[in-house]
Amino acid sequence: MRPLIPLACLICFNIFLEKCICKSEHDQVLSITVSTQEHVDTVRNMTSHNETVLWQPASPSYITTNTEVHLYIQSTSVEFVTELLRKHGITYRVLLENTPALVEMQTRNDTSDPRSGGVFYERYHSLEDIYYWINKTNQDHSDMVKIILIGSSSEKRPLYVIKLSGRRDEVKRAMWLDCGIHAREWIAPAFCMWFVKYAIEFYNQNTEITEMLNNMDIYVLTVMNPDGYKYTWTTDRMWRKNRSVNKDSECAGADLNRNFDANWCTTGASSNPCDPTYCGQFPESEPETQAVAQFLRSHKDTVKLYLSIHSYSQMLLFPYSCSYDEAPNHNELFELVKEASTKIRRYYRNIYKYGPGAKTIYLAPGGSDDWAYNLGIKYSFTFELQDRGRYGFLLPPSFIPQACNEALLASKIIALHVIKNTQ
Repeated sequence: MRPLIPLACLICFNIFLEKCICKSEHDQVLSITVSTQEHVDTVRNMTSHNETVLWQPASPSYITTNTEVHLYIQSTSVEFVTELLRKHGITYRVLLENTPALVEMQTRNDTSDPRSGGVFYERYHSLEDIYYWINKTNQDHSDMVKIILIGSSSEKRPLYVIKLSGRRDEVKRAMWLDCGIHAREWIAPAFCMWFVKYAIEFYNQNTEITEMLNNMDIYVLTVMNPDGYKYTWTTDRMWRKNRSVNKDSECAGADLNRNFDANWCTTGASSNPCDPTYCGQFPESEPETQAVAQFLRSHKDTVKLYLSIHSYSQMLLFPYSCSYDEAPNHNELFELVKEASTKIRRYYRNIYKYGPGAKTIYLAPGGSDDWAYNLGIKYSFTFELQDRGRYGFLLPPSFIPQACNEALLASKIIALHVIKNTQ
């Protein structure tokens, strides 16, 4: 009978492994390597499962052979998805094993008071905290700050633009900066807050920011998608779109960065309201898009630089994303992002890819940067901030300072060039 004892132990150990290891207790993020067309079809179908969320690329249609796919999976589906990948011989690795712990780290907030100094800007903040910060900044720095209400969201939340100006006479040059067009990209609003703080604190101390504020007004929209951002704090951390109601569909929201009138709803966008890149019912169908477009149209003679902040993937992009055509001033824009990328690598030891959007990543029609460029803002850019996939949308707060300083460096390089080359 003694030989049966090791066998019984082995059986018990296998049961332990199945219960404790194979079945994940937490949501996970996998990095999946797609090598063949069969893999492409399998992974595309997998992303339609209601317990998975595609992180990278933005849409299943972008998944092609030799694509690295980042897929968020709820705990109840981890075993099913990984078994399916193994069955089809698809290579994968676990990027994040315990996403709830990272979400908790992002939402933990020691203080919501801007007076607490630098620590305040090294945290992510709820929409309510951001609105409070906007009002407090206006009260404390009324000589440099003006608040402009440009419209409201689908759920009637205000869209506040902060106008930053140096202590000088009126100028006829301006820069636009928006953050948080995609709800889950929390590092974007964090950068807008960082930028405003830096501009106010270092005006007349830092040469570059002083030259910027003395020669241009800077309009900052900290959260372009307040409904979606709020939703990521209360309900679904991975939500991307806004929260508008779609007629004849139970799926909410449109992708605001597919809703501008730039080759609207062509290849690279979706007409399905349930897709993450849904383009909306028509160009500027969403109140958030419309508010930004109307403001920029009314200021098109003065706004010389358009800058939109996203995450993740560490890229500095310029038009076009809606087509493979080259912008008329392609070479100038390319040299600008090349210089910014080179200096980020020199000072922060971090690598940013750069180039026109469509050729650098993929076709993305209806984007704000292309629309702004076609409006006449010939310096138009999209920055994709940290990181390149290690944490993705769940970038820990400890990464905020470097991510923001990298984007700040690139912003200053481009803005100073714009000042020298426009009137």
